[in-house]
Amino acid sequence: MDELRVLSVCGNLGYGFPVSSLENGIARNPHYMGADNGSTDAGPYYLGSGDQLTKREQILRDLGHSLAAARRKGIPYIIGSAGTAGGNPHVDAVLDVMHLLAKRDGHKFKLAVIRAEMEKEFVKRAVREGRTRSLGKLPPLTEEAVDESVRIVGQMGIGPFIRALEGGAEVILAGRSCDTAIYTSFAAMNGFDLGLAFHMSKIIECGAQCALPIGANDCILGTLRKDHFELEPMNMGKRLTPNSVAAHMMYEQPDPYLFYEPEGVVDLQESRFEQVDARRVRVRGSRFAAASKPTIKLEGVRLRGYRTITVAGMSDPNLLRNLDEVEARVKDTVAGMVGGSLKPEEYELRFIYYGRDGVLGRPGPDGRKVAHEVGVVVEAIARDQVTANAVLSLARSTFLHCGFETRKATAGNLAFPFSPSDFPGGPVYEFHIYHLIELADAGAPFEVEFTRVG
Repeated sequence: MDELRVLSVCGNLGYGFPVSSLENGIARNPHYMGADNGSTDAGPYYLGSGDQLTKREQILRDLGHSLAAARRKGIPYIIGSAGTAGGNPHVDAVLDVMHLLAKRDGHKFKLAVIRAEMEKEFVKRAVREGRTRSLGKLPPLTEEAVDESVRIVGQMGIGPFIRALEGGAEVILAGRSCDTAIYTSFAAMNGFDLGLAFHMSKIIECGAQCALPIGANDCILGTLRKDHFELEPMNMGKRLTPNSVAAHMMYEQPDPYLFYEPEGVVDLQESRFEQVDARRVRVRGSRFAAASKPTIKLEGVRLRGYRTITVAGMSDPNLLRNLDEVEARVKDTVAGMVGGSLKPEEYELRFIYYGRDGVLGRPGPDGRKVAHEVGVVVEAIARDQVTANAVLSLARSTFLHCGFETRKATAGNLAFPFSPSDFPGGPVYEFHIYHLIELADAGAPFEVEFTRVG
């Protein structure tokens, strides 16, 4: 095979894409197609709760169009990180939609399901054997932390996808996955250069996000050859430039020249970007170095408590100049009122000021300025929803009537856009496992289950 064509349906299945772009892509006779369906971008809640960021109706629409196109063309369709977080409930939710579509549209195919949840004993054994290490600022992983987990997933690389393809899968639905593995697996199975394949995959896993004008979601075609790959957006109103393609490696990457996969590291320092025509870009020179010890990333969450919030606005200039003083008084007052029933470590009270420093979390480059109005989100987190509701209610009423130096009014400090003003937010989860685990075979923990659909 001298040329391998892959169609990326979109950056996140469920975000939507133009059907005309999908049809343009299918008309180019791709050898296979893929779609990512998850990320940690949306935070730890989805891994803990089992819910999806993209709703069932969104998946029904996007999977309906793309599955029909793949089956009509008779090419493999690979979906990774199913249901946002890629745990068992997420895979099951997307699987349910897939069966519904197969029944509705008369599809028949061989399906491979690859689950990504990790057994706690498997992870604890790795901790005991010293085969785990932290990513970022998290402390070393402990067995106690593993036991606290609500759910742990491993981010699979290309191995499980290759096994599924070699087993004759026509559709693959996988749990938590490396985005690149969705697209690189078919290329690796057919002997293409892994440096080029991984680099191409890293770009197209976001769909046509590298295209101009920038859009939320669209289809892109990647063509992989012996010594280069080419990219082309399938929306005829979009184009690529060397800058737009190269710049995509700064997207969610700490280093634009190196990125790491379970199988090794991809080096882009010698990559070269060339304009082929008005809409296409060619890339050469990307290199791959295999890891001496393959790893997979573990993602785990634990329950932190339950949340309640209120949203309000302020426009009194005297109040805005004294927000820090008011916040301190509110916290002290609440602490005094709950002191008989709650220890300080049993609840958390947070104030986020939009229009001052709510986004940056610190003063801007020109220092702190007094805006003409500021919005505040007050958040309470406690061991249960009832307690969180009570703490938030105390904080809200105290803030509303809190006095401060230079205050003239006797009315409330806050304007509330909603009634009721308080919103119970349900369980709060936090990432406490974001670690690598060393394995002799990075694909070993992931079983491939085959079944016939339709």
